[in-house]
Amino acid sequence: MLTLQEKIGQLLMVGFDGTSAPPYLLDWLASGRVGGVYLFARNVDSPSQLKQLVDTCHNAAKYPILVGIDQEGGAVARLRAGFSESPGAMALGASRDMQLAEEVAFMLGQELAALGINWNFAPVADVAHNRANPSVGTRSAGRDKDLVRDFVVAQIKGFERAGVASTAKHFPGLGNTEIDTHDALARVSGSLRYLYEEDLMPFRGAIGANAPCIMTTHVMFEELDDRYPASLSPRVINGLLRDELGYDRAVCTDCMEMKAITDGWGAGESAVLAVQAGVDILLFSHSRARQEAAYDALLGAAESRRISTARIDKSIARIGAIKRQYPLDDRPALEIVGCDAHLSLARKAARAGMVLLRAPERWPIARRRSRVLCIEFAAQLFANEEELDSGTALSRYLRQRLPHAESVIVRSESELDLIPAQAESLSAASDILIVATRNAHTLPWQAQAAQGAMDRHPGGVLLCLRDPDDASVISGAGVILCSNGDSGPSLEAAVDAICGDYEPGGILTVNLELAT
Repeated sequence: MLTLQEKIGQLLMVGFDGTSAPPYLLDWLASGRVGGVYLFARNVDSPSQLKQLVDTCHNAAKYPILVGIDQEGGAVARLRAGFSESPGAMALGASRDMQLAEEVAFMLGQELAALGINWNFAPVADVAHNRANPSVGTRSAGRDKDLVRDFVVAQIKGFERAGVASTAKHFPGLGNTEIDTHDALARVSGSLRYLYEEDLMPFRGAIGANAPCIMTTHVMFEELDDRYPASLSPRVINGLLRDELGYDRAVCTDCMEMKAITDGWGAGESAVLAVQAGVDILLFSHSRARQEAAYDALLGAAESRRISTARIDKSIARIGAIKRQYPLDDRPALEIVGCDAHLSLARKAARAGMVLLRAPERWPIARRRSRVLCIEFAAQLFANEEELDSGTALSRYLRQRLPHAESVIVRSESELDLIPAQAESLSAASDILIVATRNAHTLPWQAQAAQGAMDRHPGGVLLCLRDPDDASVISGAGVILCSNGDSGPSLEAAVDAICGDYEPGGILTVNLELAT
C-alpha cells in the first residue's frame, strides 16, 4: 500500500544533468518520491553507458518506474550517434507506406527496450497546417488529418509490438500556433470548428488504437478555456479528452518547465492545477528546485484536501496500468542497437520519403568527378574548432560520395559574409550548385541569402532539408529535392539521389506553390 507521500511521487517524472544518475535522484527513487525518469541527449554517451544508467535507476527504485525519452525520429531524437537514427514523421508520411512507418516504430522501440527504456514520447499527432509554426514542421506527417491519423496509428502499433509505451502528442493540437511554448504561452482564438474537424482526428485515431498515454500542450484555446492552457485546463482534459472523446488512459504534460507555464504559474501551482484538471503524470525535465517545489505543492494540496484522495488514486491506477503493461521483462540484446538490419531499414525509409518537386533534365545530377559547391544553412552548433573543421554530417557524406565537392557552411545570420567571401571563388569552378536550406520560409535572412546564391548560379539544386515550404520562397532552381527532415539517413538519401543511386518517389504531404 502506497503512502500519500509515495502516491504524490508517482505523479512526477524528472530529468537531470549528466551521464550518471545523481545521488539525490537515486535517493528519490529509493524512497518512492518520483515515479519515473525523463532522459535527454545530455544523459547519453553510448549505448552501453545509457543501458547502465537506466539499469541503475531501475535497480535503485522502490517501485517499478517509467523511463521515458523523446525518440520521435527525424528532428527530435535524443539517441543519434551509435544508435539507429530514423527519418521523421513527414518523410514517413511522404512514403505513403504505413507498414513502413510501423516497422520504423518497431525498430526504434526495440532499441529503447534493449536499453531498458519503456516509454517513448512519440508519435506526434499534430497536423502541420500552419507553415509559420516553429514547433511542428516535419515532426508531423503532414497537413492532411487522415494521413496524420494513419501514421499515428501505425507508429502506436509498432511501439506496441516492441513492448514500449507510446504517447500521442500534443493534445488537442499544436499545429496552429506561431509561438514556441518553450518561449511563451501560445494562444488559439476564434472558432473551434477547425480544431474539431482537423486537429482532433489523429487523436481520435490514437484513442481507437488504445494509445497508453496522451500528452497535452501548453497552448491556450480561448474558446475552450480563456483562463488556462490545455495542460492546466479541466475543460480540455476532463471535458474534451475524457468526457467527449472517451479517453480513460494516462495523460501526461509536456515539460512543465517551459516558459509557457513557469512564467504564468510557477512550478508548484502549475503542478496542482494540472492534477486538478485531470493530468496523471507531470514532466519536470531540468531543475531540481522546480521538481522539489512541485512535489511539495502537490503534497500540501493533498494534505489540505485541495486535491482529493480519490483524484490521486485515479492517476495511480492509470500509471500502474502502464507499468504493468510495459515491464520489459524480456529485453532484446544490446547488440540490436545500431545493427545492420536497423540501419538498412532507416536508409530504405529515408529514400522512400524523398520528394522530387522539380525534375532535372539529366539523371544523375552529379557524377563522381563532378565539381560541386554546396552552400548549407546548418542547424548544428560546433563545440570547438576541430569539430567545425570536420564539417556537418551533410558535408562529410557529400565529400565521401563526390570527392571534388566543396561546402560553405552558414550557421547563423552573422556568418552571411561567408557566402560571397568563399562561394564566389568556388562557384566559377563548380559544375553544380547545391543550396541546402533549413526552414528558410520562416527565416527571411536565410531565404534572402539562399536566393542570392541561386541567382548567381541559376539552375542549381535546391535541397530543402526540413520543411518543403522553403521551395515556395526560393526561385531559380533547376532541381528541387525535399528530404522532409535532416536526420542522418535523410541526409544520406538526399546525396544518394543527387548521385543517381535512385530516383525519388515520395509524395509531398503539404500544399505549396513553388516560387517562380
